[in-house]
Amino acid sequence: MENTLPTTGDAKLDEAVKQWLRYDKNPKTVTLVQDLVKKGAVETLKKCFSSRMEFGTAGLRAAMGPGVASMNDLTIIQTTQGFCRYLEDSFGNLKERGVVIGYDARAHPPSGGSSKRFASLATAVFISQGVPVYLFSDITPTPFVPFTVSHLGLCAGIMVTASHNPKEDNGYKVYWENGAQIVSPHDRGISKAIEENLEPWPESWNTEEALKKPLLKDPYQDIHAKYFKAIQNHCHHREINKSSEVKIVHTSVHGVGHTFVQSAFKAFDLNPPYAVEEQKDPDPEFPTIKYPNPEEGEGVLTLSFALAEKEGASVVLANDPDADRLAVAEKQESGQWRVFSGNELGALLGWWMFRCWKQQNSDTAALKNLYMLSSTVSSKILRAIALKEGFHFEETLTGFKWMGNRASDLLAQGKTVLFAFEEAIGYMCSPSVLDKDGVSAAAIVGEMISYLATKNTSLSQQLTTIYNEYGYHISKTHLTTGYDNNQPDNKAVLPTSSSSQMITFTFSNGGVATMRTSGTEPKIKYYTELCAAPGNSDVTRLKKELDELVDAIVESFFEPQKNKLQPKPE
Repeated sequence: MENTLPTTGDAKLDEAVKQWLRYDKNPKTVTLVQDLVKKGAVETLKKCFSSRMEFGTAGLRAAMGPGVASMNDLTIIQTTQGFCRYLEDSFGNLKERGVVIGYDARAHPPSGGSSKRFASLATAVFISQGVPVYLFSDITPTPFVPFTVSHLGLCAGIMVTASHNPKEDNGYKVYWENGAQIVSPHDRGISKAIEENLEPWPESWNTEEALKKPLLKDPYQDIHAKYFKAIQNHCHHREINKSSEVKIVHTSVHGVGHTFVQSAFKAFDLNPPYAVEEQKDPDPEFPTIKYPNPEEGEGVLTLSFALAEKEGASVVLANDPDADRLAVAEKQESGQWRVFSGNELGALLGWWMFRCWKQQNSDTAALKNLYMLSSTVSSKILRAIALKEGFHFEETLTGFKWMGNRASDLLAQGKTVLFAFEEAIGYMCSPSVLDKDGVSAAAIVGEMISYLATKNTSLSQQLTTIYNEYGYHISKTHLTTGYDNNQPDNKAVLPTSSSSQMITFTFSNGGVATMRTSGTEPKIKYYTELCAAPGNSDVTRLKKELDELVDAIVESFFEPQKNKLQPKPE
């Protein structure tokens, strides 16, 4: 068929297309490429074939569709072949220990791609090389994969998910033997191995045969039981939970979280949360929302607020589609809903986790082995709590890959890692999962709410108490779109690298500002926070001071650069 296709006039592009059509066995993506060639859609073909997806420390994430720049059957096979070879070189006992593979509910009918399909292909690749695969028989939250790696002592884990990205996207997230996301130099090593193993191996396409092999194991039931048993270690107020009359609404935002959060509440003896009916079942079309990202706040939570009003619930919990992140909102006395920022929820959970630990540990000497972590762009509130209470606080680079690996190191030294968080609503409340986990966090927040209710205290009131005791930490986060005066709207369109640059400033008034380039978009992100001393509760003045600081930063760092790039009049 390929020999009958017209050429594009670009020899390199033509060769890339020919190689694709030799390798690809998915009729939908084959047809899409053939149609593009017949139409002479050179620019679209260039987008599909000019550069391969970059395998970074977060693995892969891109739109589903044809070509090496997209997530599809062939690129999944090529990626997994490279990963398999890299693991063979890294572990002499890969064929004894094996890997785990999980997936969410994403699907893209036009290209025939889906998370389940990609997970099956990855499984076929490993099994063809004699590697045992623990493939979940159904959708799971992302945290189940790192939990399984650690629980079963596996060499690695793969989670097929695009988390909170738009519905067209999918991703391939990789965990190392310690249960944490990979960091350098593994990403570079895997990338090199992918390039060396582009031609599909004979059995890589044969998912039907692979799924019959004795090397295939289904860990679903075992891991489900062990995970919920593990998080019960963080349930400290079971009697309060049993008698609590607090009403909570939960939405899984058309993702995988519903069943698992219900089970987590049951494990804590909490009343089951009211589920948002329209959003509780997985749906890759995400029909009720524009973006499946609870970090967006009120727009994603509209149906949750409506259900809460109907049922008389005071709190809303929301997971992103792969249930590794958690958003929380609370109804205020004014009748308005307050959506807590990731930093505010980090303060509440940090306070709660330490309070519960302290109740269980009367020996103050144990404090010297106690740690909390957060990323450098997150609030410094844990640092303030640690300084006053006497435990250790450490800051890492941005992303849970850094916190997970640091937690792994500390645990290996016999330390206790109690809590870690990042401002993008990611929380690690249990060392059994060295990554953010929205399922365990949901149950722990549920217990915290039930406990506070016995004191006639709301989350908002408790947050104020925390700030009064440890100092107000007022923060603002923002994105600035990249500037390119060659584009009609001046917005940058260049592809971005996963290696983002970052700079942090600390100011004499207690202000901290961090600027970094986004690893996924042509944007600069800046994070600012004003850390006040305990007892300084003039919030209005503190907010005004932070606003002035942000204005000065924008004026000093962004406006001059933008003005320099403006075309000069002739």
